[in-house]
Amino acid sequence: MILQRAFYERDVITVSKDLLGKLLVNESLEGKTSGKIVEIEAYCGPEDRAAHSFGGRRTARNEVMFGPKGHAYVYFIYGMYYCFNVTAGNVAGKPEAALIRALESLEGKDIMSNRRGATHEKAVTLTNGPGKLCMAMGISKVQNCADLIMPPFYIMDAPTVLPENIVETERIGIDYAREWRNKPWRFYIKGNASISAK
Repeated sequence: MILQRAFYERDVITVSKDLLGKLLVNESLEGKTSGKIVEIEAYCGPEDRAAHSFGGRRTARNEVMFGPKGHAYVYFIYGMYYCFNVTAGNVAGKPEAALIRALESLEGKDIMSNRRGATHEKAVTLTNGPGKLCMAMGISKVQNCADLIMPPFYIMDAPTVLPENIVETERIGIDYAREWRNKPWRFYIKGNASISAK
């Protein structure tokens, strides 16, 4: 079953943890690709110095964060890579999101390899990073603002990952965020080989 709006209309930290183990699916002309979400980071709105919406910043790029929950927020970084986020939160209009950092590739591994230009890529490294997973899953600005509760781009329910199997640690690459860089808002499935960094 595809996750519905109410799933995303909860505290963004809770949603982030609950997204672990769920299945991200993209149905494209090339075929269907999917992966299990194994690593994620929460970004908690205007007070969070690491969030694109820090201080209430509202731009054409992050506009989707201010709208209904359960939508895709896709942005371009370093002039090279796309990153995919899910809007979430229990306060309407508060711009919060969760960055999907890594997937365990499942369906369409040949398609993913072709997209990555890595025909001999190991399955565990196909989607073990935010840029890699977007490339492999065919995620670009086309998916920005997509409503994730319906095909062709959506997240499927799957068994909940138990708390004892979730590692909580600091987010990655946000040294500019001062004290907020130490928030333990990066979550990953313990022992999973497809996470981006130990």
